[in-house]
Amino acid sequence: MSPEQHCLILLDGGMGQELRRRSEHPATPLWSAQVMLDEPHLVTAVHRDFIAAGARIITTNNYTATPQRLARDGDPALFEALHAAALGAAHQAREESGQAVRIAGCLPPLMASYHAEVVPDDATCLRDYRRLVEVQAEGVDLFICETMTLTREALAATQAAVEKELPVWVAFTVDDADGRRLRSGEPLAQAARSVAAAGASAVLINCSVPEAVTTAMDELADLGVPFGGYANAFTSAADLTPGGTVDGLEARLDLDPAGYAAHACGWIERGATIVGGCCEVSPTHIAHLAECLSAQGYRLSPNG
Repeated sequence: MSPEQHCLILLDGGMGQELRRRSEHPATPLWSAQVMLDEPHLVTAVHRDFIAAGARIITTNNYTATPQRLARDGDPALFEALHAAALGAAHQAREESGQAVRIAGCLPPLMASYHAEVVPDDATCLRDYRRLVEVQAEGVDLFICETMTLTREALAATQAAVEKELPVWVAFTVDDADGRRLRSGEPLAQAARSVAAAGASAVLINCSVPEAVTTAMDELADLGVPFGGYANAFTSAADLTPGGTVDGLEARLDLDPAGYAAHACGWIERGATIVGGCCEVSPTHIAHLAECLSAQGYRLSPNG
């Protein structure tokens, strides 16, 4: 894609890992949701730093606050409070930044990242994604169904979100060794067509190694809706077990801000118009990416 063709949308980066760097507390299976209870000011600060770096869409910090994860790793009674706190942190950061950023509500995997085998049945998925949508809808500008490993999981999240008549983006996580397939083994192109037909207005790839995201871009090129990616910087995210903590994952040494930006620019050359970062991608990474894109003549959307 040539610089004059499209205006690019810059997302934020990895909230959870950035909080791990700043928090005084050890990691828990609830990941960043625990910080909403212990150190909520850190969440606002990270949002604010991503906005200062150039991100014009920030995602609410409720990735692990699902009914299933709270039942397994925490307290289900905290569901509403955690979401209210996450929305409050995002709105506070936007107000303090003075920027016209959009806030994306997060619709994550209900049970665990990367593990299609633990996805609940369809009725349970739809019921609980509707719960997530209902508690977020009044405070967000769009929804991102992210780290989707399985087509039916993504379809349930998409259906629940489109019922609120807000824009819905779906982000799939793909096999790190084969970006043409979801972590479930299903073909990415087929899954992408399914969610687009169900109402998704953009399809993304997230929480996969950058090389797999690059491969995936070609699978999305003819989809007919905007597409893009936000990769992680782990050596292998698939090693995370359900209920485990990110302390067991190793960061790649080659994905410094310049290294990550080189991959993201490659996605844009393949037609992507939405880029950002996932786990281990910091505000410094996003700032460098914004500088690189501007230097190459790309226009960055001023308000997502």
